Amino acid sequence: MGQVNAGPLLVDCEDVAWFREPEAARGAAAALGRRTGLSEQRTAELVLAVAELTSNLTKHSVDGSLLLRAVRTREVAGVEVVVVDNGPGISDVSAALLDGSSTVGSLGIGLGAVQRLADVFDIHSRPGHGTVQLARFWPRPLTRGLVAREPAVGGLTRPISGERVCGDAWATRIDPHEPEGDTEEAGRATRTPAEADRAPLAPSVTSWAALTRRPSPDHTVVPPRSSARPAGSARSLPVRGATAGPGPAVMVMLCDGLGHGPMAALAGQAAARAFRTGTTRLPEQAMQDIHQALRGTRGAAVAVARIEPLNGRLLFCGIGNITASLVTATTRSNLLSHPGIVGHQTHRPRTYEHALPEHGVLVMHSDGLTERWTPADLIGLLAHRATVLATGLMRQAGTRRDDASVVIAKGLW
Repeated sequence: MGQVNAGPLLVDCEDVAWFREPEAARGAAAALGRRTGLSEQRTAELVLAVAELTSNLTKHSVDGSLLLRAVRTREVAGVEVVVVDNGPGISDVSAALLDGSSTVGSLGIGLGAVQRLADVFDIHSRPGHGTVQLARFWPRPLTRGLVAREPAVGGLTRPISGERVCGDAWATRIDPHEPEGDTEEAGRATRTPAEADRAPLAPSVTSWAALTRRPSPDHTVVPPRSSARPAGSARSLPVRGATAGPGPAVMVMLCDGLGHGPMAALAGQAAARAFRTGTTRLPEQAMQDIHQALRGTRGAAVAVARIEPLNGRLLFCGIGNITASLVTATTRSNLLSHPGIVGHQTHRPRTYEHALPEHGVLVMHSDGLTERWTPADLIGLLAHRATVLATGLMRQAGTRRDDASVVIAKGLW
C-alpha cells in the first residue's frame, strides 16, 4: 500500500451532479467510477450502493435527492455519495443498519450493505426532520491511513431548480509554516512584512499534530495549553497591517457568482482556481487575487478565512452576501463582511480577527440559505463529519430560489 503524508486531508470536489431518479443515478455512478480510475469491481460496488440508497429514497423519503461527485486528494481520486431527504427520519439508526431490519416489509439490507461497501459511511437522522447519509469510495488497494483521515473541510453546492450547473464554488488549501533553521531564513529576515506574507510557500509537509495539537500515531506529544476561547467569549477586531501568525494554517474560500447558470459558474470556477493556485497568506491578499481573476466575469460575493489553530484565532475577509459564523452547540458568532462585488466594485478588502471558540466549527454559506438558523437546528449534526453537517444545514435552511452552497471547517482546533 502507498504512504500518505501526515497532514490534514483536504479534498477538491469535481463533477458534482444531483439526482432524483434511481436509474439516472446508477448510470452516472458507473461513468464517474470509471472516470476517476476505480477498478471494475470497485465501480460495481459503488453502483450497488447507489442502487440501495436510491431505493430507500423512493420507499421512505420526502423530497429526497442524491449527490454524486469526484473527490481528489494530492495522491488519489475517489467518489463520494451524499443522500438527503425531508422524510420521517429514523428513530433507531443502529437497528436500521442491521441486515433484516425493515419498516416496509422488505429484506432491509440497504443501509447495512452500503456501510460494508463504502470506505467511509456516516449517517445522521432526526425523527420528523429527515436523514443525511454520506458514503465515500476510494480505489483499491487503499492508500495507508486514507480512511482514518477525515477531510478537515467539507462542503457542497446545489444549483437553483432548473439549472444543471451551480454558480457557487468553494476551495481550501494549507499554508504550511516554514520550520526554524530553514535555508531561506536569512533571506526571509530581510523581507518586509508585505513581502514575507506574499512569498511563495515552502513545499514542506505540515503535520496534523502541529495543526491540531493532537499527537500523530507514531509520536508522543505533550500539548501546550489550548488557545481556543471558551464558548461565548468570541471577539471580532479589525486588523490593520495584518500578518500571518506563526505555525501552519488552513485557508478556506467560498464564492457566490452573481445570478445563476453557466455565466455565474464561470465566475465561481475562476475564483476557486485563483484561490487554489495562489500563494498569498492573508485573506485580504487572497481577496485581491480573486478580484483580479474575476475581472471580465459578472463578479461574485466572496469570503476567505484563515484558521490558525496554534494561535487560537481566525482571520476573515468577506465582500458581498456570504454568511460566515463561528458556531458551538449553544452559540453563534457572525463574521463581518462588507458590501461590494468582487471583480467589479469593492471597498479595499479588510481583515478581521476572531477568537476560535472551544469545540467550535466555522460555517460559511451563500444566500441560497436563509440566515435564520440557530445552533439548535444543528442538534446532533455537530458530532458528524463536515460534509454531513453541511448537508444537514442546507436541508434545514436552503431555498430553491437560488444556487446554494455550504462549507464547514471542523476538528482543527
